[in-house]
Amino acid sequence: MKNTVKGTDWFQNLARQNVTLAKCSNAGISRGSLQQLRNLTLSFGFSLAMGELLYLNGAWYVTHAGLVRLASRRHCAGIQTDQLDQFSDPLAGRWVFRATVFKSASSRGFVGFGDADPSNVSSIVRGAEMRVAETRAVNRALRKAYGIGLCSVEELGAFSGPPKPSANSSSSNGAGSHGANGSGEAQPRLRDQLCLLIRQFKLDPNLVKSYAAEFCGTDVLSEASRESIKSFITHLSAEARENRDALICKLNS
Repeated sequence: MKNTVKGTDWFQNLARQNVTLAKCSNAGISRGSLQQLRNLTLSFGFSLAMGELLYLNGAWYVTHAGLVRLASRRHCAGIQTDQLDQFSDPLAGRWVFRATVFKSASSRGFVGFGDADPSNVSSIVRGAEMRVAETRAVNRALRKAYGIGLCSVEELGAFSGPPKPSANSSSSNGAGSHGANGSGEAQPRLRDQLCLLIRQFKLDPNLVKSYAAEFCGTDVLSEASRESIKSFITHLSAEARENRDALICKLNS
């Protein structure tokens, strides 16, 4: 339901501000994406300046901050989270949460689940998988409660934490800040790009890894060179955008 809390003029002004800010961002945002931004603003009141939406790889993503503020504007009655012990493994850093959003005091609740482990979070937040899992569960429950089809940034492994430090910044961890191939931050960034594509197009991670190893000419993906992985990411992105169904058939074969 549109414009139920604030007046129509407020939404229209915010939409103009968002579009103007997006045009000034030099992010190469298409005309269709600008129209989508306007529609999202009119429907939910998301603010680009407040960091409630992000434009990544040609698509809009909502943030945890945007979802929580939306819930506040819509007078959400409460959010309950529960850790699911039967699916969690603290020793392995795997956590699963269930979140329930109550839009009103009489609401039966909208449920969302979130999971996190070292394989699906950014390297910058390793050790904080429990918090990432809870945030993902809350985001999914909020998106379900308020009918938001956009994926949230926090559900993407590459953006589960603060920006990565620059390559020029000093590190007190020595080799711990480098990837397996000793290339510093380069390898984690490539891995996160691949995770982003997998989540964006809802691909099977194991099948993608096998496809990547075959593409790179190695038995396992960890043996592939950085340039080979970079070429594969470009290739996979092009295939997914051109014909996702054909890509899925290729993966399954």
